[in-house]
Amino acid sequence: MSSETYAAVRQTAVWCYRGGSISTEPRINDRIRVPEVRLVGPSGEQVGIVPLAKALELAQEYDLDLVEVAASARPPVCKLMDYGKFKYESAMKAREARKNQAHTVIKEMKLRPKIDPHDYDTKKGHVVRFLKQGDKVKITIMFRGREQSRPELGYRLLQRLATDVEDLGFIESNPKQDGRNMIMVLGPHKKKTEAMAEAREAQAARKAEAKANPGRSQNAADDDIADGEVTEDEVAEGESTEAESVEAESVEAPAEASAEA
Repeated sequence: MSSETYAAVRQTAVWCYRGGSISTEPRINDRIRVPEVRLVGPSGEQVGIVPLAKALELAQEYDLDLVEVAASARPPVCKLMDYGKFKYESAMKAREARKNQAHTVIKEMKLRPKIDPHDYDTKKGHVVRFLKQGDKVKITIMFRGREQSRPELGYRLLQRLATDVEDLGFIESNPKQDGRNMIMVLGPHKKKTEAMAEAREAQAARKAEAKANPGRSQNAADDDIADGEVTEDEVAEGESTEAESVEAESVEAPAEASAEA
């Protein structure tokens, strides 16, 4: 190990021991500490191995930055570029990639085996909305008291729900008993990326229509969004990059008419 490499490793170890962090930014201009570099020109042409002082002089001549793009090479590879512009373009590409990234999301819907017909329709509407968004839905039937001796009630309810939404989703995980609950997972026919793309197109169409009809009331536009379509907030949530790859969301039911046996 050369003295320069040893000094660099030692300095990094001391910095980490003191609680510092290792920067992921490439070294540029005067921060480059090697006697010579393999230089790449502004247009990608190979200049060759040149002394560091000569590379810095060329950078000043072109009014560009000398950026170390391959520090592990011997000698390190450096390129002449506008580093500020390079960082901006990289940030825009990363943002676009996050915008089109789809995360696996599992929504959860809880029902009782003796659910009221109105409550069932309400919950089925939530399941339809989730499947239209391209999300999976975990259906949980909660048994209480003597209901636990009648698991067939929950099974029939799950099969009924799966049949009602078969145009939008399929049974990914068959009903199974889990303690006092019975669980089934529905998967969407439509991929998350397709649902997000359709939601953005619908949102753009609504904005274009509102612009073409300025006299239209906001309430009417809100009604259109609510009619079984993905809301603008849900579109923004689908495009979010906050880091969880899987999240669960529970939707509490309105008051259910459940008679204890």
